[in-house]
Amino acid sequence: MERNTQSGGGRFAKYEAIQALVKEGYTVTELAAAANVSRKSYYKWLKKPKSRRDIEDEMILAAIQQIEERHLDCAGYRKVTDILNSDTSKIEEYNFNFDFPINIKRVRRIMHEHGIKADIRQPRRNRVKEQQQYLEDNLLHRQFNPNHPNKVWVTDTTELTYGRGNKVRLHVVLDLYGNYALSHYVSPTETAKDAIKVFELAKQRTGVLAPLIHTDRGSAYTSREFSNYLCQNQCVHSMSAPGTPADNAVIERWWCDFKHMWMAHHPAPQTLDQLLKLVSAGVTYFNNVEISGKRNNLTAVDYYNGEIA
Repeated sequence: MERNTQSGGGRFAKYEAIQALVKEGYTVTELAAAANVSRKSYYKWLKKPKSRRDIEDEMILAAIQQIEERHLDCAGYRKVTDILNSDTSKIEEYNFNFDFPINIKRVRRIMHEHGIKADIRQPRRNRVKEQQQYLEDNLLHRQFNPNHPNKVWVTDTTELTYGRGNKVRLHVVLDLYGNYALSHYVSPTETAKDAIKVFELAKQRTGVLAPLIHTDRGSAYTSREFSNYLCQNQCVHSMSAPGTPADNAVIERWWCDFKHMWMAHHPAPQTLDQLLKLVSAGVTYFNNVEISGKRNNLTAVDYYNGEIA
């Protein structure tokens, strides 16, 4: 019998698994017992003819699998729906382009039936609201949506490892307009010189620094050397309250996505050179491939360059 993909609610994935394992020599009786379904229901599902909608669902499923592969199994049903309903002719990894609308409920159903779930970090609930301190230093006030590029930049650093416990620091400068990563830099430690270096790399792209720079209160950012550097470039320095990562939430989320969606989905680098290449490819991915509804389903680079142009 040919493979049937007729929907069967919560049992759908079980039927498909039975169908695949039968080809490996197992009997339907023992597989049905293990899956807690009846042989009668399995054969009824197997013999039921496909409708036009079933055929469309197969096409949509194949497209969803292509999308998940391109987005490292981190695309949720909302993003998948947006991509399915967009023009994908310019994207090499996709060989689909539907001439009928696909609603979000249909996508969610197909993904659920086939056990496809975005592997993304879920937000924590019931957080205790952090005590606000040093309000006079936090000039950004969590206003993360500037209306033009190069108005507000944020920066931070995070720890990465390679080989047997070798540690380095990754520095990134994000333009809050579209969360575009202007520059990145990997250093052995976190110093003021390293913090300045990543801004110099960003400056090479834009010609000048943004008038407002927001950081946390790390030692590199509170140093006199870094403060003097910002003054020399006519920048105003905004800083998060102590112990309040939400004041720099955009880059904190960027770190979470970078580590969970990118680093965790690739083999652990064993050498510094491997790590540098992996980081560079990751920054390119989030700038040139990852789309967001907050950017009208554009990539960061398209959103950023659209305003520059």
